[in-house]
Amino acid sequence: MRTAWVVVCLLAAGIISRPWNPTQLKENQKMEHQKSAVRFVKSEALPPSPGYSQAVEVRPGRLIYVAGQVSMDRSGKLVGEGDMRAQAQQTFENLKAALEASGAKFENVVKLNHYVLDVSQLPAVREVRDKFVNTANPPASTAVEVKRLFREGFLIEVEAVASVPE
Repeated sequence: MRTAWVVVCLLAAGIISRPWNPTQLKENQKMEHQKSAVRFVKSEALPPSPGYSQAVEVRPGRLIYVAGQVSMDRSGKLVGEGDMRAQAQQTFENLKAALEASGAKFENVVKLNHYVLDVSQLPAVREVRDKFVNTANPPASTAVEVKRLFREGFLIEVEAVASVPE
């Protein structure tokens, strides 16, 4: 009889400790899956990587490739003529909008490619980028200085890859 009572108590404790709300249960499962779906790799064998991850492992999920975004507003006008910080801000706002339209968020971004006219302006770009990404586990990133972008006046273009857990 005592054994049966212990089993009943253990079962009750297990049931009580679980969320009753099905939405909460689903959210918990989603968070667990997301934790296991993306792993930010750090290695002592590589040089330090301030502000980006050397590698990101992506397990099964939905990949989203966001085309290079520039500093155009909704009407197609250039934002921030000659101002790298203002152009970076608009560019990252555009990335955010593209991600959201695809059912993703910046927390899902695993890779960013930056194309800039002047690599000495990267601190301003990073300052803006850090408002959008998880700085504890930043995406793998590439920054390339280019001679010109597709239209006169643009100082920066950024493309992204995101992994959204199913």
